[in-house]
Amino acid sequence: MRQRFSLARLLASTSLIAAVAMGLGGCTGMSKLSEVTGSVGPRAEAAPADPARAVEVYGERYRANPKDAGAALAYGQALRANGQRAQAVAVLEQATIANPGNKPLLAQYGRALADNGNFQQAFDVLSKAHSPDNPDWHLLSVQGTALDQMGRHEEARSYYASALKIAPGDPGVLSNLGLSYMLTRNLPKAEEALRQAYASPRASARVRQNLALVVGLQGRFAEAETIVKADLPPDQAAANVAYLKEMLNRNDAPRGAPKRTPVASLSQPD
Repeated sequence: MRQRFSLARLLASTSLIAAVAMGLGGCTGMSKLSEVTGSVGPRAEAAPADPARAVEVYGERYRANPKDAGAALAYGQALRANGQRAQAVAVLEQATIANPGNKPLLAQYGRALADNGNFQQAFDVLSKAHSPDNPDWHLLSVQGTALDQMGRHEEARSYYASALKIAPGDPGVLSNLGLSYMLTRNLPKAEEALRQAYASPRASARVRQNLALVVGLQGRFAEAETIVKADLPPDQAAANVAYLKEMLNRNDAPRGAPKRTPVASLSQPD
């Protein structure tokens, strides 16, 4: 049966600019700790695949020496991956105090603040984690997402443009740019950016999710379903279609009903 969707209500919702923990691809594993911007030293071993186990392992190392930058960095990343956002902020804040000027710690602290909804503070902290003469495109993209979530969309797009000059065609940055256009109701521009992202062999499940969402918002629901089902096993494809419909229907709930779950992801690449 054909679904009815309210584009105006969906785009007006503040839930659009919150971050989702999991994309349509169903990836639940934590980000690799070796991908943290500005590694502070060699990794002796791979990070535990289970986020809760990683919190235990790195938590023990951190508590043994809370002032150690590497231990705090790994523990903060593990906490973020496990959804313990406020605790990650607290750990990384103390670590930056103990290690003033440590750019990798500042970068991770800024990301944690963004995770926790402290967008202005995140933007300010990330500005200290790199400099105009030596910019980090990952951080430029995260700063763009913080600006988008504060409603400063034109500024956000200038940060994405700067990131793309350093990393042309990066699917995560392009996906964020597409969502920025979606938030201002420019769905054709949003789709253009997201299709560029989706064409990349490095595109993640989150990119697929965001493209399908924008296509669905334009009323092309069959095409949106095709996007989320592409190259996936039948069971996972069915789950993704169900999740897409849930996202598109989320804001059709009666006025005044709670809207706890956001429907779009602004990526914060590690």
